[in-house]
Amino acid sequence: MAKIAMKFGGTSVADLDRIRHVAGLVAKEVSQGNQVAVVVSAMAGETNKLVGWTKEISPLHDAREYDVVVAAGEQITAGLLAVALGAIGVSARSWTGWQIPIRTSAMHGSARIEGIDPALLNERMGQGQVAVIAGFQGIAPDNRISTLGRGGSDTSAVAIAAAIKADRCDIYTDVDGVYTTDPRIVPKARRLPKIAFEEMLEMASLGAKVLQTRSVEIAMLYRVPVRVLSTFDPDAGGTLLCDEEDIVEKKPVTGIAYSRDEAKISLMRIPDRPGIAAAIFGPLADSGVNVDMIVQNISEDGRRTDLTFTCARSELARALSALEKAGPSIGYREITSDSNMAKVSIIGIGMRAHPGVAQTMFRTLSDKGINIQVISTSEIKVSVLISEEYVELAVRALHSAFELDAA
Repeated sequence: MAKIAMKFGGTSVADLDRIRHVAGLVAKEVSQGNQVAVVVSAMAGETNKLVGWTKEISPLHDAREYDVVVAAGEQITAGLLAVALGAIGVSARSWTGWQIPIRTSAMHGSARIEGIDPALLNERMGQGQVAVIAGFQGIAPDNRISTLGRGGSDTSAVAIAAAIKADRCDIYTDVDGVYTTDPRIVPKARRLPKIAFEEMLEMASLGAKVLQTRSVEIAMLYRVPVRVLSTFDPDAGGTLLCDEEDIVEKKPVTGIAYSRDEAKISLMRIPDRPGIAAAIFGPLADSGVNVDMIVQNISEDGRRTDLTFTCARSELARALSALEKAGPSIGYREITSDSNMAKVSIIGIGMRAHPGVAQTMFRTLSDKGINIQVISTSEIKVSVLISEEYVELAVRALHSAFELDAA
């Protein structure tokens, strides 16, 4: 007997027929003698509708009431799936976040999970009952419903799996695994049978949409084996997230991610003195702007230099406003921005043992006439900022250069 956590996304439970199909997949696990906890998202489109209604009534709404509204989508799905399971003879009950309870931080709308008490879940699952859990939600310190931010159901599922000490967590979605890159751009992209936690974390944070970043962080921290599977073709194989040691062949590059949601800001001729970085990035942090890539030029005379950084395109206006207000304390001569930027990244644990990976990337882009504006690296990734119009060309060229194309 194994303990299995299963998670189904919005497209997997988009209508009643698909909910019945999901019930069949859950029943199959139960029939094998496994204890099962299921985490569900809202039906496709429901969360967007609820968010839209809330904003239409009041753009400056109370975040606590926002959570009450948007958490309803997952609650409906959980109830419907429990009913569907009961209809085919599988004992099940639905659980909302506060009933378990899943305790979170006080940041309504983007709370973080702080603890899960699995006692009641384990008791009921031990009695043969399937736990159908509303994802994306928990209970804040003020005893109000809290939500985990968009994509939070993935986080709920992996956190539940860790709490109940599940043997594995299966994430069912509308794709049959993690690919070397976006198959819509590169038709020869290959499905990866395995990917290391670190690689998946980089890919998720750099633009890959398969899994939410925080869910991968939790899986890596608690060493929860995670499989990504297709709801509509569960026998296709999927992709297993695992420890680096479980991957025998470590290629220099495992995958290529990209993000079109990038903007670049440059501050020209700023004073080259201690504390200038804090004077720039402090106001940005206070305004809720998340800064990504940063590059500072060398000061020729030791007095003035230039600094460039990137942020999400949606945060550009807020970033510019914060910098303009802080202008007198920063002392820049000029500020420029460009919202037509994109980030392309190569990721692979094999980079640690293969020199020349960055050179191959830069030469490939140069051969295609693509100018690199900013570079950022870590032990297992290299990211470059380029003009958005060259994204698809860059991804295709790099995919071929690192021999990731399917035969």
